[in-house]
Amino acid sequence: MTIQTLSGVNDIGFSPDGKLVVSGSDDRSVRIWDALTGDIVKELKGHTDWVQSVAFSPDGKQVVSGSDDRSVRIWDALTGDLVKELKGHTDWVQSVAFSPDGKQVVSGGGDQSVRIWDALTGDLVKELKGHTDQVQSVTFSPDGKQVVSGSKDRSVQIWDALTGDIVKELKGHTDWVQSVAFSPDGKQVVSGSKDRSVRIWNALTGDLVKELKGHTNWVQSVAFSPDGKQVVSGGGDRSVQIWDALTGDLVKELKGHTDWVQSVAFSPDGKQVVSGSKDQSVWIWNALTRDLVKELKGHTSQVQSVAFSPDGKQVMSGSFDQSVQIWDALTGDLVKELKGHTDWVQSVAFSPDGKQVVSGSDDRSVRIWDALTGDLVKELKGHTDWVQS
Repeated sequence: MTIQTLSGVNDIGFSPDGKLVVSGSDDRSVRIWDALTGDIVKELKGHTDWVQSVAFSPDGKQVVSGSDDRSVRIWDALTGDLVKELKGHTDWVQSVAFSPDGKQVVSGGGDQSVRIWDALTGDLVKELKGHTDQVQSVTFSPDGKQVVSGSKDRSVQIWDALTGDIVKELKGHTDWVQSVAFSPDGKQVVSGSKDRSVRIWNALTGDLVKELKGHTNWVQSVAFSPDGKQVVSGGGDRSVQIWDALTGDLVKELKGHTDWVQSVAFSPDGKQVVSGSKDQSVWIWNALTRDLVKELKGHTSQVQSVAFSPDGKQVMSGSFDQSVQIWDALTGDLVKELKGHTDWVQSVAFSPDGKQVVSGSDDRSVRIWDALTGDLVKELKGHTDWVQS
């Protein structure tokens, strides 16, 4: 299935049940698509500038969007009606997310603020001030009681989602913070930066638990393992590094890529790591022995995004060669090559049940594919600029 747009798509995602896809675009619209038929279910119009970030609520009944028009909007996913327009940001909104219970929304952007909103009333619950440059990334803790944000001001801040107070300001990075995430138990935060370091912080005390040094260029991507015991990182030095989250020791430096590493992820069982690189390859590594399990070759340009299927049996990659490739994680065989995009593939994701794949491209289209047959299920048309995420 191809979801064809006429403008860039900046963010896409499946609903929790995998039946719908939401996309946000440079054409100022948010679109909800039927993942089976590819039909536009609803076109949500109202934003007056690029839509940078979109997400479904945990129950799938609402959609939140953040835009360069400085607004956050909550929409009814069934009717397409605008539920609330959340106004307050004075510059573009870069990142939005629902709380785990779906009752609140967090947003961050160019005005240096993090804002928490009541998803029901649309009221601004708290404006969290403290950053001195644009906010790159925001997310709630697994229990919804805290928010973490990373910024170009080189800091990571943990906030009390109830009071809005800064719980801790995590200082130490000497360049932009590119990526932040809570550990699965919410007790730690990991951050990756252009300063070449990965840092693990105690989310309760704010203390730096470990500074993980080893990268010789910027850190592009970080992630905790599912059990929270390890961290994986990748970046501009072409290496994938696995760290012991307790001791901070470098468990293994996985070398083989010949250009920078764009994306890293653990498998759902934590036993493997996948990495995608500008060198056009996808690598699967054994996270226990650190051996290279498979080198997946087939792309003819840089690999931009990688992901494991929910059952861990397959790996998907999207590339600047305009293709999406699905691989057998055990054998390394190419299961399917999904062709149809006419420009760079920027983002790929499996549906929650692993039966479908969604891809977004600079060719302005979103495509839904059958993960088993590789058939294009639907091309979703409507956007007027490229699809980024």
